[in-house]
Amino acid sequence: MELPRLDRSRLAWGIVGLLLGVALLYVVYSFVGTFVFGVFIYYSTRPVYNRLKRRVYPPSLAAAISLFVLALPAILLFVYTLAIGIQEIARLLASGAVDLGPLEPLIERYLDISSIVEDPSSLLENPSLRDAFQAVFDQALGYVGFIGNALLHLFVMLAIAFYLLRDGPRLSRWVTGRFGDDRGVFEEYTRAVDTDLASVFFGNILNAIITGVIGALAYTMLNEIAPGVRIPYPTLLGLLTGVASLIPVVGMKLVYFPVTGYLVARAVPGGEGLWFAAVFFAVSFVVVDAVPDFVLRPYVSGRNLHIGMVMFAYIFGPLLFGWYGIFLGPVLLVLVFHFARIVLPVLFDGKPIRPYAVDPAAMTVESTEMDPGAPTPVDGATTDNDD
Repeated sequence: MELPRLDRSRLAWGIVGLLLGVALLYVVYSFVGTFVFGVFIYYSTRPVYNRLKRRVYPPSLAAAISLFVLALPAILLFVYTLAIGIQEIARLLASGAVDLGPLEPLIERYLDISSIVEDPSSLLENPSLRDAFQAVFDQALGYVGFIGNALLHLFVMLAIAFYLLRDGPRLSRWVTGRFGDDRGVFEEYTRAVDTDLASVFFGNILNAIITGVIGALAYTMLNEIAPGVRIPYPTLLGLLTGVASLIPVVGMKLVYFPVTGYLVARAVPGGEGLWFAAVFFAVSFVVVDAVPDFVLRPYVSGRNLHIGMVMFAYIFGPLLFGWYGIFLGPVLLVLVFHFARIVLPVLFDGKPIRPYAVDPAAMTVESTEMDPGAPTPVDGATTDNDD
């Protein structure tokens, strides 16, 4: 049997494509946390952008408003709250009350940098706001390299989210036109992935971040009116309520129920402070627990993934990949789950999957007749959800 002749030009282009693919994968791997967080910002702001672009023109302005008026202040507030929480972890470790084991080295690297921010009570006690900011600025000068690197990553995250918001539908149409097939497998897969990523990022993780910030602010303010018994490590407890909200069924009750019991136990002997324990429980139940859950529940209820699988993705993601694993773990879960649900059955049924010639609308009549049940592609179809 005569072997096919080797096409040197095709082989050369194949090698070039392989090298470019490896280079691209290396870049994504080196900044995977930045890319994943950028995708998270995109999905978190997309519902707001989809409503703004109907009233604000051009779309670039709507995307900029969504990011710099809503997302950026929320990110800075969360980073500030997280820094105060790390300071409280440092005090907790110094007291010897807890041992974080293998997690302690991961936190220690951020203990020094977190000291450049002042907790809210210190800012309130400082009679001069100018002096308070001057002290923060003087401390920040010692971490110029770290802060500059963080700002660079923040810029890349916002840029990724901006272009996905503005050009996402165009990119979706281009990808569908190049990789779509006559049976609609690719479209169904990307649509399912997009829907569940929106649910995971906007419904679950954003809910956890918002809950953590609300809890930290609420508990810190409650300590200003506390009698003799105060809430221990209020900012850290607030952040823990956000993390606990990812746990199904019980959620953040794992945090504020024991703290309520602690406040009651400390208040009973003296007979004072029981009212504060009741106020703490009421604020935790209504403000920290019920309000975020009520606002974001419609986005969580549409989830197709099993809640247990999502919980394990949140647990194993950070353990395997680091801080960004809480975003990357669910992404991998969504990709694998829908590949097994949608693509694998098609691969095993033995029927051919024919790609579009140039554009979804350019599919020939013969290709549609081979599979009457296949959806008819429409030019300009997109997997980007507008709602």
